[in-house]
Amino acid sequence: MTETALYIDTPEGLESLCAQLRRHHWFTLDTEFLREKTYRPRLCLLQVANPEVIACIDPLALPTLEPLLELLFDPAITKVLHAAHQDLEIFFEMRGAVPAPIFDTQIAATLLGQGEQVGYGALVKGVLGVELEKGHARADWCLRPLDAAQLAYAADDVRYLRDVYLSQLTTLRELGREGWLAADFAEMVDIARYSNPPQLAWQRLKGTNRLRGAQLAVLQQLAAWREEQAQQSDRPRRWVLKDEILLDLARHMPQERDAMQRIRGLEEGTVARHGKALLQAIREGRAMPREQWPEVKQGARLPAEQEALVDVMMALLRERCREQAISPSAVAGRRELEKLIMGERDLPLLHGWRAVIAGKSLLALLQGELSLTVSNGRLTVQPASGG
Repeated sequence: MTETALYIDTPEGLESLCAQLRRHHWFTLDTEFLREKTYRPRLCLLQVANPEVIACIDPLALPTLEPLLELLFDPAITKVLHAAHQDLEIFFEMRGAVPAPIFDTQIAATLLGQGEQVGYGALVKGVLGVELEKGHARADWCLRPLDAAQLAYAADDVRYLRDVYLSQLTTLRELGREGWLAADFAEMVDIARYSNPPQLAWQRLKGTNRLRGAQLAVLQQLAAWREEQAQQSDRPRRWVLKDEILLDLARHMPQERDAMQRIRGLEEGTVARHGKALLQAIREGRAMPREQWPEVKQGARLPAEQEALVDVMMALLRERCREQAISPSAVAGRRELEKLIMGERDLPLLHGWRAVIAGKSLLALLQGELSLTVSNGRLTVQPASGG
């Protein structure tokens, strides 16, 4: 019989639930939120579970979530999530900090060969053999009352996460890999991942490689202006100004309102409301000293002989990952191997579990300490002669 989930919509119920959650050193966590019409995600429901309780918490009915927040930020309790970034972003917006420590089952799945960037439903099916209901994935979670089917769907997001977590933890311990994910989880709770300083907003735009010099300086100012507008009005960035219009403004750098109106897709209402601010941002970008212009790093092409070396290193990467039943793309891509050949050393490949699985071997190969040979139709790795 399926365990019934509690519905928490009173302060007394929340206090009682938190007392139950505190009796264990971990609990699973998920959220339902909407952000289609806002800059910041609007929290609509929280789901939690530990070995003795499952609950859906209604933040729209409660005057405060403080008792739960105390648990979320308790360093003695591990918060278990799947694909944690968006959930953690909500709490960063609430407190300017991120709950820790965490365990992300999507990241653990990558290390255990259970799938790269695997979805929660696929992971539950693969590990537990359970097929989850998908019918409420696009529901409006802000509407009340929530029906029984919605709450059951939401509760399942933490119900089965418990068993996935315990299964993964057992396997990690059996393989001696429990500590391998510490760096990945620490990176997930680094607040730098969740802050959005306006002056760096231009870096998230696609198509910046087609701009040069002062155009990038103008784009930086325009994107910063849009970010501030979106934050202040709590509206999606695209509602303030679409990406392609930002790029066109930066490319053409209009200096007068009439010229700005010739930008394709820039509506008259936007020009009327924000034309003065946009022209000011363009002027500030054009006036920026050359030494302060932002740069888009262009990847240099390797000589043909080094391209061949990348192919050899890819072969070693695939072999090391085959031995550990891990997808090679979860460890490193071709571009990262190119950077390794070009002398870069501050790479994810050379840190944490990626270094253990393949990074150290790839570096040894590059330094002439390992060699690849073929024996009985199989690739073999061995110390280089004289090494």
